[in-house]
Amino acid sequence: MSQPWKTPNWWVSEYNFLKEIRETFHLPERVVFHDATLRDGEQTPGVVFRKEEKVAIAKKLAEVGVHRIEAGMPAVSQEDFEAIKEISGLGLKSRIMVFCRAHEDDIEKAAASGADGVILEVPSGLPRLMYQFNWTEREVIERSIKAIQYAKSKGLYVVFFPYDTTRAELRFLKELVTEVVEKARPDSVTVVDTTGVALPQAMYYLVRQVKQWVDIPIEVHTHNDFGMGVATTIAAVEAGAEVVHVCVNGLGERCGNAALDEVALSLSGLLGMKLDLRLEKLHELAKLVEDYSRVRLSNNKPISGEVCFTREIGLGMDVIKKEPTAILPIRPESVGRQFRLVLGKKSGKASIKLKLESMGITADDAQIDALLNRVKLLGIKEKRYITDDEFNEIVKEVL
Repeated sequence: MSQPWKTPNWWVSEYNFLKEIRETFHLPERVVFHDATLRDGEQTPGVVFRKEEKVAIAKKLAEVGVHRIEAGMPAVSQEDFEAIKEISGLGLKSRIMVFCRAHEDDIEKAAASGADGVILEVPSGLPRLMYQFNWTEREVIERSIKAIQYAKSKGLYVVFFPYDTTRAELRFLKELVTEVVEKARPDSVTVVDTTGVALPQAMYYLVRQVKQWVDIPIEVHTHNDFGMGVATTIAAVEAGAEVVHVCVNGLGERCGNAALDEVALSLSGLLGMKLDLRLEKLHELAKLVEDYSRVRLSNNKPISGEVCFTREIGLGMDVIKKEPTAILPIRPESVGRQFRLVLGKKSGKASIKLKLESMGITADDAQIDALLNRVKLLGIKEKRYITDDEFNEIVKEVL
């Protein structure tokens, strides 16, 4: 059986590939991954990456195959500037980007850091223009054009980033994007869901609109305030967005950004797109960033969580050896993980047999029943699954 939904690495729903579903898609030929962990990820409250940590994360991102690394904001501090300069000098295959305001001094710093390009931000959302900035709509347009032209004169790759795009008035957004692209020619433009407030369908609509207005690549940057970060990113790609902004482990302001591993697996597994990322390296990257950020991953976080490839329920446990993707949607090894069998209240005889087999131990039916009874009682008493050491003690006592 070889179909897009059933591969050696995953078994997803064939309904994802129905003509009725996919006829509305405008998938790009290639998706570029832009990782913002070192900038937006560090804006997670309480997270600080030191220079040597930023360098180590950048190296691991490049090892995974991330195409662009947003290395920070060169105007924030001298240490950030030095970190960006060192990362830019590593000779990584990834393009090194930095985040800038529409100020000449920010752009000067970016050029001096050795970065390849800038994410150049201006406000576009109505709430920002009403309550945060005193710029008129005309000022936003003129500042954008001037800043982009200046950055281009410095030889920088320029991503136009009109943030809070999903709360911008469509009339103004069209005027802003079309005039800026016509007069300043940035290399791409980003649809930014700064506060994570768009439905996937709304993101799809907005990306389709922008793609009709301009002839340059469209990027997408989403947040997770309503738990929609990954879904809106995928919807943007379905609408034709060529670049996705992500953060390792879903780090980012407030509720975080779209998680790198979740977006990668969704694009490859659910949409069937070919990615030039080393998916088997994702878990190493996740653990590195977890250590440096000191933000512990949720136990059941998709792809990288502690228990997402762990099973306690006994029903169907014997199927794992025959075909893991009958029980698990993703083969653990494909993303650098291993299947883990744990024992507790929900275990069954098949679980005990598999655990004993992994230990090189055989037992008759009566002994398996006795082991299972002891395991269940301990799991209920402790309100958790039991440890390998605890099971070893039970085995010694019963056998």
